[in-house]
Amino acid sequence: MSLPRRLLVVSADIGEGHNATARAVEDHARRRWPGCEIRRVDTLALMGGPVGPAFRWIYRTNVERTPWLYDFFYDALWRHRWFAAASCRVVGAWSGRRLAPVVAEFRPDLIVSTYPLGTGGLDHLRRRGRAPDVPTAAIISDFAPHPFWVYPEIDLHYVASPASLRALHVARPEARGAVGAPPVVPAFRPAEDREGARRRCGFPEDRLVVLISCGSYGFGSVERAVDAALAAGPRVHVVVACGRNEALRSRLGRHAECGRRLVPMGWTDAMPELTAAADVVATNAGGATALEAVACGRPVLLFEPIAGHGRANAALMARAGLAILCPGPAELTTAVASLLDPARLAAAEGRARDHIAGLDLEAELDALPELPRHAGLPRRLRPADALFVATPSTVPQQLGVALMVDGPAPPADRVAAGLTALVARRAPALPMLRRRLERRPGRWPRWSPVDDVEPARHVTSRTVAPREWTAALQETFAAPLPADRPPWRLTVLSDGERTAVLATLHHALGDGLAVTATLMGLLTDRAVPGSAARAPDGRSVGVRRLARGLLSLARTGRVPRAARGGASTADRRVAFVRLPAAEVRAAARERGVGTTALLLAVLAEALHRIDPTRGHVRTLVPRTAAAVRRPGLPGNRTGAMLLDLPVGPMPRARRITEVAAALDRLQRAGQPDAAAAVVAALGALPAPLLTRLVPLVYGGRYCSVIATVLPGFRRVPRVAGLPVAAAYPVVPLTDGVGLAVGFLPWGDTIGVGVTGDAGLSGDPERVAEQVRAAFADLHPPRPPAVDMELSDATTRA
Repeated sequence: MSLPRRLLVVSADIGEGHNATARAVEDHARRRWPGCEIRRVDTLALMGGPVGPAFRWIYRTNVERTPWLYDFFYDALWRHRWFAAASCRVVGAWSGRRLAPVVAEFRPDLIVSTYPLGTGGLDHLRRRGRAPDVPTAAIISDFAPHPFWVYPEIDLHYVASPASLRALHVARPEARGAVGAPPVVPAFRPAEDREGARRRCGFPEDRLVVLISCGSYGFGSVERAVDAALAAGPRVHVVVACGRNEALRSRLGRHAECGRRLVPMGWTDAMPELTAAADVVATNAGGATALEAVACGRPVLLFEPIAGHGRANAALMARAGLAILCPGPAELTTAVASLLDPARLAAAEGRARDHIAGLDLEAELDALPELPRHAGLPRRLRPADALFVATPSTVPQQLGVALMVDGPAPPADRVAAGLTALVARRAPALPMLRRRLERRPGRWPRWSPVDDVEPARHVTSRTVAPREWTAALQETFAAPLPADRPPWRLTVLSDGERTAVLATLHHALGDGLAVTATLMGLLTDRAVPGSAARAPDGRSVGVRRLARGLLSLARTGRVPRAARGGASTADRRVAFVRLPAAEVRAAARERGVGTTALLLAVLAEALHRIDPTRGHVRTLVPRTAAAVRRPGLPGNRTGAMLLDLPVGPMPRARRITEVAAALDRLQRAGQPDAAAAVVAALGALPAPLLTRLVPLVYGGRYCSVIATVLPGFRRVPRVAGLPVAAAYPVVPLTDGVGLAVGFLPWGDTIGVGVTGDAGLSGDPERVAEQVRAAFADLHPPRPPAVDMELSDATTRA
């Protein structure tokens, strides 16, 4: 089990129940996860200076003075789904916007919410792709969840009982929940020595001790509860935890029985010992106090429950046999009197102990770091993702990665069995792999969540003769992805001498950044040190920068008609070559340019050698845009630049200088941000118009080549238990574009993948060979610095 390094606890200072649950989570983290950094945030404080005091005033006022208004609001949440949905969205957007910078700065790898408005904010961030891809749980510290507390994007809600779980599913059928142990600190447990606990607390040993606790505010019918409990007989001793309500404590101090059978107490940290030393706990809300009593194995009396959720809690606890509902003073007196019978008291305690006997808070919290992700509701594709669904079906938008196993080739079926086990174990925690694409005629496509991935349907193996290797490779990457399940697959290909793991995913699932991060999370044996798959957060884009970028795109214009390749064909081919990563970086340093500029210049040199008559080749270069935040999350979050690669006759040094200068100029002009903005604007279009417009803005009219330098890894782990020598990207083409080239750093190598449309004169094997030769001439390697191994044709070359 992986231990979390940063735990974010989302709570609020409104009453003490939510913070008590937060303390239970934090106490567990300190004991069980050494070195874990813990941060607790107060949702109400984040929402603005006056919000916390205002919400606390509204809560107290509704409970004490206008309970009818609280009942009206609570009932409306259940009666009108539109009202519940609107309330959740408004509050979720409000708190989510305030939580976003905290989450982005802290970068937690586990989030636990104990306050419903905070849970709503996390749900809002997830629906908009702004929450980190980490386990996110909510612990509901009341017995009765309701629609304002349950959210479909949260991975798991822990509730108090099977009856509570049924209420959760009525409130939100699409939400995921489980019955959990009372979320209290370990000090709340049945007393092994009740007599000793009583002596330490100063309670009489020959009386029935009734602990009355109505939360930190001490509001409700506390004084009537005191009188009703004392009326049960002289053998009853009443202790009142007044919390921060000093006025209540002062009034009880003047009670006739004060000092004899009545002990009013102010704020205390000794509630665990007080609860364990008491015989029965009386309260009025069914929240944290009731859960603490159940954790101590104590019967609960719910007296004149407060409005709204208090009454719902009371009804549910009574139905579960964990509380006696006392609507008025007479019922409370009768209930206390009945518990003077030792047999009845023992039976009530037994029901509480039976409830907690099969629950283990330690085990539940231990499991949170490995919590499977919950996909939530179906949702529209973002415009950047829908772009690849609206692309003509004759040009499949399928990303791929070929991982070449190092050393002796293991049997394909054995590797596939290992991959199947990994998928079964890890896919539930990777949202990208649990989305099924729904194409809806005349409407925007959407992702439909899939909670259960069937590994056997996504992982296959194939053994071929050596002479069939290239054909099998081409067929695997060209085969369409299934439409009845998440659009991705893993294929193990072997010819007895070499073995490769071939991953294929629909481009709508994510860009190279997200795909690389997800594949590494799925396949690697441990966390990848030195990974470049997660870029830093960007900054928002100013109007001037955006205007400059749009102007730059407009000036770039279309590819001249004479230079266009024509219509795409179905004849796809791929070829791979690997370059020595250290020598590529050294060559870039020697010339004072970045690695991306050097690799694109090598590509330009290769294209020049193939056709020296052209002056420039318009190339689409995906780049991270400044407006894009949290790269590495599922989805496409990059912009692009239209770069005119200089492929005419010129010295190699000048070619490198021109490419570097052009990249810098386009980046400073804001082209990636402008391209991202143009794609985002497509989201305002109706689906039929989007389908017609995409081929006009994304295709051969504006570029002839696609070239991308993907994030990679300098230090790489084993994949599915196997050493991997190199990774080769497969970049999809688009309509009218005959060549796509990807560069993927992997340990000591940079894998180069070339995709070509043979019908558009895109010869990937020739391009791969010329890339190898161009770099070899640029930076003569020390054998065996360059190795071409996956394609038969390139191996012969």
